[in-house]
Amino acid sequence: MSLAVVTPVAWETDIQIGHHVQREFLGMTFNMDTIWAMTIAGVIVVALGFWARRQLTRDPENHVPTKLQLTWEFVVNEVNNQVSDNLGYANKTIVAIATAEFFFILVCNWMEMVPSEINEHIHFLPAPTADTNLTYAMSAYVIVGVWIYGIRSQGAKAYFSHFLQPFPFLLPLNIIEEITKPISLALRLFGNIFAGGILLALISALTAWTLGPAPVGGILSIVFAVVWKLFDMAIGAIQAFIFALLTVLYFGMAGGGGHAEHDEHDAHDEHEAPADDVTSGDDRTPQPELVG
Repeated sequence: MSLAVVTPVAWETDIQIGHHVQREFLGMTFNMDTIWAMTIAGVIVVALGFWARRQLTRDPENHVPTKLQLTWEFVVNEVNNQVSDNLGYANKTIVAIATAEFFFILVCNWMEMVPSEINEHIHFLPAPTADTNLTYAMSAYVIVGVWIYGIRSQGAKAYFSHFLQPFPFLLPLNIIEEITKPISLALRLFGNIFAGGILLALISALTAWTLGPAPVGGILSIVFAVVWKLFDMAIGAIQAFIFALLTVLYFGMAGGGGHAEHDEHDAHDEHEAPADDVTSGDDRTPQPELVG
């Protein structure tokens, strides 16, 4: 009676942290794979936006909404609700920023699902969010926009005074907290997406495992890769949602809940109301009764 022998092998995984197709220009280094993958993702999101706009402007009597259109409308409605809850009203600029962020990050995260690895050195469509250069740039864009919105909403003096709350001696801690916001925002997205790539590389290393003549590792690697890619798609969607949600929350905190702008918005509506009241008042003018 012979026993199956597990063949010991040396697993070699090609996991290279920070490896990109790079080009030098004017003394600066550019990660070309991140740039072209990010550009493709941006084109896809813009095309989806124009497509959704075209679908929404079609004749509703002859138009049946597609699943993609329903998904787009669902995301936009959810973002509207989140912005309204945090700012007091649906600021169109912030809704547009958060919606664009969600779809852009989602497409970037899901690019890893497309088999586009030409060779061991060139991956045509890597997830650009697995590059800290992109995640830091997006976080910097968000935090600068938050600061500008906070100053415009509350005024410079009122906005910067929140660093002294609730006690002035907490100023250093409040400054550190403000600095760590974009850092944590960037590293959270990068870490989750990059970890997904590492796990895929580890799963692919299972192909070297054999149980006697049976390629057990090859079978397991296919099963695990399919399961993990489905799980990774869910992670990509969750991370896109978290990034967009935190963006809305940061804008809400910077604007003090948005009550100042909301009051101005209401005042503007009330300023336009008298003209309607005059018209409606004329319509309500009592007619003389006829005495017969």
